[in-house]
Amino acid sequence: MSYDDAWQDSSAKEWIHHVLDDMVPKLATSALVISLVPNNNEGDVKYWVELGASIMMNKPIIAVVMGNEPVPHKLSLVADEVVRCPRGIDPSSSEELAAAIKRVMGEE
Repeated sequence: MSYDDAWQDSSAKEWIHHVLDDMVPKLATSALVISLVPNNNEGDVKYWVELGASIMMNKPIIAVVMGNEPVPHKLSLVADEVVRCPRGIDPSSSEELAAAIKRVMGEE
């Protein structure tokens, strides 16, 4: 199957409709995006689509990085805030995330 043929597959068409009918309207009405950065190097197409849509819709982005994963340089340029959670979500990282939300929303 060629790359072009893959987009004609029924599951691909279903996913495209999900993106356009579900994800895009939710992003459009959201005040900001909390983006959980995947910790694998193989890529995450869903994440890439959500991040790209967030950028194109000019949404404030808080990138949340679990563990000690490196943050891609260009992501650090695009994100309004990067919150590191070296031990996963715990009380200290929750407080840091809450503070980042306030800063991004201009409440601090």
